[in-house]
Amino acid sequence: MTCNPRLTLCGAAVALLMIVAGFPELASTAARASAAASAQPPAASDKPMTMALTGDSLITLKLSVHTDPPFLKMIDLIRGADVAFTNFEMLLHDYEPYPSTQSGGTYMRAEPAIAKELVWAGFDMVARANNHTGDYGVEGARLTTKYLTEAGVVQAGFGESLREAREAKFLDTDRGRVALISVASTFPDPSRAGVSWGDTRARPGLNPLRFTTTSVVTRQQFDALRSALTAVGQLGRGGRGADPSATEMTAFGQRFVVGDKQETRSEPLKDDLDGIAAVVRNASKVADYTIVNSHTHEGGADRYTPPQFFVTFARAMIDAGADVVTASGPHVLRGIEIYKEKPIFYGLANFVFENETLLRQPPENYEPLGMKLESGAGVGDFNERRSNNDTTGFPADARFWESVIAMPRFAGKKLTEVKLYPITLGFKKPRPQRGWPMLANAELSRKIVDDVVKFSAPFGTRIEFKDGIGVVGLGATRSDQ
Repeated sequence: MTCNPRLTLCGAAVALLMIVAGFPELASTAARASAAASAQPPAASDKPMTMALTGDSLITLKLSVHTDPPFLKMIDLIRGADVAFTNFEMLLHDYEPYPSTQSGGTYMRAEPAIAKELVWAGFDMVARANNHTGDYGVEGARLTTKYLTEAGVVQAGFGESLREAREAKFLDTDRGRVALISVASTFPDPSRAGVSWGDTRARPGLNPLRFTTTSVVTRQQFDALRSALTAVGQLGRGGRGADPSATEMTAFGQRFVVGDKQETRSEPLKDDLDGIAAVVRNASKVADYTIVNSHTHEGGADRYTPPQFFVTFARAMIDAGADVVTASGPHVLRGIEIYKEKPIFYGLANFVFENETLLRQPPENYEPLGMKLESGAGVGDFNERRSNNDTTGFPADARFWESVIAMPRFAGKKLTEVKLYPITLGFKKPRPQRGWPMLANAELSRKIVDDVVKFSAPFGTRIEFKDGIGVVGLGATRSDQ
């Protein structure tokens, strides 16, 4: 008897046959098994699923030209995964669009053919919501969508409306169907997608994760701040906080409250949290695996610590049905948490970091550095002026050039392993040769894994350095207890 499509009816038929055959006790057992099976959600593929997860890709040069053995071995790892992901922090066009007045910093743009380089390297899925999504306006983002689509890359995080920008996008593989949701907490506000009430058009843009921040100060600090603001006319008579007994006030868009010690608290905006969680819940019902990526520059106590609002958000996404949560944006590694047996990567640093080999920058980036059109300044001069000849900023800090490829592996819905492959992006190499990745040597690999061990300790996560890579322990962690 072939019964798979309709388990409940099939179970009833089996039970009837048992009764007719004179085995009523077996009939009741079959009926109970049938009911239990029909109540279960669809199972993930029985085949194991391996993911290759990377951080930011600011890619302007070809990857396919390189032949170094550590690079090619790394490419084999990515290609060998069942799904490979990166945050695509780049726009693809031929300068048809004009630059926005606000950007994510450096105005990001690469040749449209770069999309094919991602495919060559083995990438299937990219996040699009980040602080550079709107560097060249809506037209620049639309052209990027076009070229990535033509290359066959699944992309999420930008759309013609908020609903479309929030939408999960899907990759079909032999090992299961994978959903990707891309959000950003760091972005110029004009890049944010909007909704329509029917009488105006929806605003194209990225999928936002907004948050609120509260500064907690002591009573003495609060009173001193209130007095100073009152003296310069910023509170006014009867304003919130003007009363000597007040315990909170808002100044310059920042909320201050009285507490026992000075600290900063942050929480995700409820509308965004609930809206994104709804997308995750829906995606998890039609995919075997769901990945959520957030582009989050903001930090906690330091740049290696995630902010409070993002920890809250990441755990909420797992609660909503996500299997993996990753963060890009800080350009440095952060810790890993195993929450309810699912991995949260709070910062995967950079995968490709070629923000110094762009072809052009608009006047908005030259002029603040005192560079005028008449000087004939170009991108090379801009790089030197911005970094003071590589003595400050990204070029001067080794940790911006160190990262890992995180490779979680699932058997069905169960996480069975997480391996971390250390990579180097060529710290202190000449500008044309730094920024593209390869597997790190043994000494640097240990240092990189030791960093992740340190950053993960507050979450109770155990990581072992073994055979040149990091191996994450999957037992109960502090957040599960």
